[in-house]
Amino acid sequence: MKRKLTALLAALALLGTACGNPLEGGAEGGPTGEIIIGSSDVGESLLLAQIYAGALRKAGAENVTVRPPVGGREVVVKALQDKSLSVVPDYSGNLLRYFDKNTEATTPADVYAQLTRNLPERFEVLDQSPAEDKDLLVVRKELADSGVRTFSDLGARCKDLVFGGPGQWSDRWKDKIKNLYGCEFRQIKTTDTGGPVTVAALRANEIQVADLFSTSSSIAANGFVPLVDDKQMFPAQNIVPLVAKGTLSEAEEQALNRVSSSLTTEKLTELNVEFTEEKRNPMDIAEDFLRSTNDR
Repeated sequence: MKRKLTALLAALALLGTACGNPLEGGAEGGPTGEIIIGSSDVGESLLLAQIYAGALRKAGAENVTVRPPVGGREVVVKALQDKSLSVVPDYSGNLLRYFDKNTEATTPADVYAQLTRNLPERFEVLDQSPAEDKDLLVVRKELADSGVRTFSDLGARCKDLVFGGPGQWSDRWKDKIKNLYGCEFRQIKTTDTGGPVTVAALRANEIQVADLFSTSSSIAANGFVPLVDDKQMFPAQNIVPLVAKGTLSEAEEQALNRVSSSLTTEKLTELNVEFTEEKRNPMDIAEDFLRSTNDR
């Protein structure tokens, strides 16, 4: 689902406070053990890992390590199972689907409730954040002004429109959008996963509907209009800390819960802009964010 930020991965890898294989060894965590924070290989996850690390240190944790990216969810889950990682930021809807491929939950409350019930015994999720980074369908302003404001509005117009998005769109959403909204696009183009190729194609009107993400700065920057998913096709994707059970103390868990409560989708979008566009050091971004939340 996420944007690859290859140029930033190497930079963040240098910020890891320990070296070696991120999957070697096993941290027991808690008040005296090492807390090892991992992330997937996407920019937003890397940034959230640094925010978690800063919050834990401010809460009194003395031995906190941010590992370089460890890969996709399959690798992250395995590392949490053997406690070579203690905690990672994740997304509620995708995490639920990983553990329950047949889920039909879509709302934040339903997704989170099912997620807590379906997690294997070795894991726990802390409080979910109001912040989401989920799929959106966006259009140019002129199409929105012609009366296309919701997915239902879009349904009757799809036959005349070209869609652009990730390669997995057809497998994951083509039938779903047809069944819910009667939408069959004139053509489906594979562009990229919410990245610059998709944005450029929509700007040039080579596609008329694009799949972007709710924390993408490109939406406002280009005057694109997000459509309302009025039948909730896309599941909620709230930020949640996924924890290897027994690796954090109660005080440490509460520190991460406070981070989650302070994040909004708008704030996360701003932080992503600082990281991906302004190329700020993610540790500095994390420090500023945590300072601003403490000042409230």
